[in-house]
Amino acid sequence: MSYEYSNEIKARLKRIEGQVRGVLRLMDEQKSCKEVVSQLSAVRNASDRAIAQIVAENLQQCIIDEQAAGGDTSKVVEEAIQLLVKSR
Repeated sequence: MSYEYSNEIKARLKRIEGQVRGVLRLMDEQKSCKEVVSQLSAVRNASDRAIAQIVAENLQQCIIDEQAAGGDTSKVVEEAIQLLVKSR
């Protein structure tokens, strides 16, 4: 099954891309470890939120599809949970 990603999630990833460029700029400017790590932490948090959003959107569509097919949605939910666990 193919999945269409929303413009919102793409915009979120573009912001993350900008944050990563900012971290590289901090390194080029020889900023302190504290500043670099702080910005990397922000990148990680933004990435975690993006993962959660993608899984949530996908889960919603998978449940709808599974219900339409008359299947068991608990397996779909379990797969989503495993994706979130693996992403950490």
